[in-house]
Amino acid sequence: MNQIRSLPLTNMIQLFGQQISMLELTGTIFGIAGVWLTVRENILCFPVGIVNVSLYALLFFQSKLYSDAILQIIYIGLLIYGWYEWIQKRGNNKQLSVSRTSRMLTYYLLAAGIMATFLIGTFFRYNTDASLPYIDSLTTSMSLIAQWMVARKKIENWLVWIVADIIYVSMYVYKHLYLTSVLYFIFIILAVIGWIEWKKDLQKVAAT
Repeated sequence: MNQIRSLPLTNMIQLFGQQISMLELTGTIFGIAGVWLTVRENILCFPVGIVNVSLYALLFFQSKLYSDAILQIIYIGLLIYGWYEWIQKRGNNKQLSVSRTSRMLTYYLLAAGIMATFLIGTFFRYNTDASLPYIDSLTTSMSLIAQWMVARKKIENWLVWIVADIIYVSMYVYKHLYLTSVLYFIFIILAVIGWIEWKKDLQKVAAT
């Protein structure tokens, strides 16, 4: 932990009257860029996203949001998976098209999210000094599901992100991560834009 605190990115700066770490600021910049690239269906969203989640893994570990810290690490695997999926389609001269989530898959994802929230929340509540274990675990489960849906270009990923990001904003304000709460508010706006843009692409696919 002492080694993490000694990293240059953990130095504090004054921004808009608040003390913000360079780690949080850098993660915020990469986070906004990554989501915007996802909205535009630009494959660079994956490498940019990997940088973003790596930085936030350190930040959340410092803030004792262990579920979110672990989430960032798992994100790396999902981002690599999504990167592979999008590249593979391009290699076959076929673009991965935006599609809807089937009703059966929705039920499976909902059940998996509820189970994961309970199991992860219970583990961290009784085995660590985690802050807000069940709320943290809920957003963790929702975010994992949403990121998998991004990799498969399921349009409903944006709806899941909107709900999760609303919860995130409140949680990060409570944890005094003010810049991160602003970041997630921006994510809400970008998720709405993403829903609108992907819906246009879905309509184009349906028309062909």
